[in-house]
Amino acid sequence: MQENPLNEYVEPLGMRVLIRKDEGRQKTRGGIVLPDHAEIPTITGRIVEVSVQVQRDSDFPIEKYDKVLFHPKNAIPVDFEQNNVLFVVPVADIVAVFRRSPEPNRGRETNEELDSADGEMAEE
Repeated sequence: MQENPLNEYVEPLGMRVLIRKDEGRQKTRGGIVLPDHAEIPTITGRIVEVSVQVQRDSDFPIEKYDKVLFHPKNAIPVDFEQNNVLFVVPVADIVAVFRRSPEPNRGRETNEELDSADGEMAEE
C-alpha cells in the first residue's frame, strides 16, 4: 500500500517553526540586475507551521501565515516541496514579525500632533 504524499506534512518540534523562505530578488529596487553568483540572501518568509510549544507560549506572538524576518544561521533546510524552500527555524532566530496597522497613522503621530503634545506638556 502506497502512502499518499498529500497526507504528509512537516511538524516542527520544540520551540521551532516551519518557514517558507521568500524568493530572492534578481534585481535591486534601483533596477540593477544581479548576477547569479552575487545572490543576496533572503531572510524573510512566511510561517507555514508552528509547533505546539510555540502555540502555547505567550512570549512569542507569532502565528501561522505571519511574515517574519529570521536569522538563517541555525535554520535547517527541509527538502519536502519541490518548488518551495522550507526551513525549520528556532523561534529565538526570529527577529521580527511584519504587521499591518488597522489605522493608517497608528503609532505615527503627525508633526502637528507632536507639536500640540509638546505644547500641552510645556503648560503643565
